[in-house]
Amino acid sequence: MEAKNNKRTIRAWAFFDWANSAYNLVITSTIFPAYYVAITDKKYTGGHVTFFGHKFVNTALSDYTLAAAYLIIALLLPILTSIADYRGNKKIFMKFFTWLGAISCCMLYFFKLDTLEVSMIFFGLAAIGYSGGFVFYNSYLPEIATLDMQDNVSAKGFTYGYVGSVILQLICFVFVLLPGPFGLTKASASQLSFLLVGVWWISFAYIPFTILPKGSPNAKSHTQDLIRGGFIELGKVWQQVKNMPILKRYLPAFFFYSMGVQTIMLVAASFGAKELKMEQTSLIEIILIIQLVAIGGATLMSRLSDKFGNVKVLAWVVLIWIGVCIGAYFTTTPTQFYILAIVVGLVMGGIQSLSRSTYSKFIPQDIPDSASFFSFYDVTEKLAIVGGMFSFGLVDDITNSMRNSALVLCIYFIAGLILLISLLAYQKRVVAAV
Repeated sequence: MEAKNNKRTIRAWAFFDWANSAYNLVITSTIFPAYYVAITDKKYTGGHVTFFGHKFVNTALSDYTLAAAYLIIALLLPILTSIADYRGNKKIFMKFFTWLGAISCCMLYFFKLDTLEVSMIFFGLAAIGYSGGFVFYNSYLPEIATLDMQDNVSAKGFTYGYVGSVILQLICFVFVLLPGPFGLTKASASQLSFLLVGVWWISFAYIPFTILPKGSPNAKSHTQDLIRGGFIELGKVWQQVKNMPILKRYLPAFFFYSMGVQTIMLVAASFGAKELKMEQTSLIEIILIIQLVAIGGATLMSRLSDKFGNVKVLAWVVLIWIGVCIGAYFTTTPTQFYILAIVVGLVMGGIQSLSRSTYSKFIPQDIPDSASFFSFYDVTEKLAIVGGMFSFGLVDDITNSMRNSALVLCIYFIAGLILLISLLAYQKRVVAAV
């Protein structure tokens, strides 16, 4: 096995984030949500859309689609990571999900109101491709970095992701802002952006595909067939987690605050478009601000964690997220939304990076089947997204107000904060006993 902390390997690993974060920014956060709300606006559809005979509030349908996509990937990951651990070929799965996501983004180029049903399927498949590749990407972290370097390496991945996605976002922004000189309309400029995401995604992903190790086979630990074996391995991880007092306290906290964090990241642009009637260009500007501030946020949280400890910093960040939810409910002007965006950017990158590296520190180091442990982490996160997106969409569907949905997310953050405080208290007791 290659020595850990190799700069070339770490750089290549971070480029996977550079490649696929374009999807996260353009498709889930800026251009696609604004385009989707625009073509399903009240003057065209009454604010409702029909999906295979069922009528939904337009934004609720996109929330349900993402919830369904993440539920599918949560069910698939145990099987896939079992196969990856058994054969030591997790890079193959990274490639498969990358191609799935990239091609699905390219197919969104054909998204129009009369192709809504099939286009929403590709929207869901793109989410599956993005989240499916990430679990195998995450599982490389303890394989390429020593314990003391994992916070920094994790932050580097997110930083690369923010920088890469902002570069492509700026390219797309030129087409959307000035479609005329390129022979485009505002709508076709948005569609071209979806195509560019797919091309960018698969192109840069071949940097890590070329350099990262394929993974180490672990056939001896798998005595069951591979379909059942994935869930058996997940069960084994859970049994190990139950004997790890710190980790078993951390995961429930991570689950609850992830319900809020991931949902806010996925619905922010839709909120601005629907509740504040903001133009697409303004939404792109706001999300770019979030991304740029998040670069500094990820680095800042890494440094703060070195000084104060991961869990304590996470608790303070979750407290800020509670304020974000309350602020979203009372936000009525674009200026207020801009201010809220700066706060979100500061804590968004930090909480993602720190959550991943905290989990990586809490699991056993130098294990051959890290993919199974990170499968458990990712299944936890994906189920959190399913719960967060479904409840957000349901409240929106019932009340036709995303503001009310934001208050529901506040409850999840409060639960996560209480659990983190409990974990801090436990860690103090352990230190005092020693």
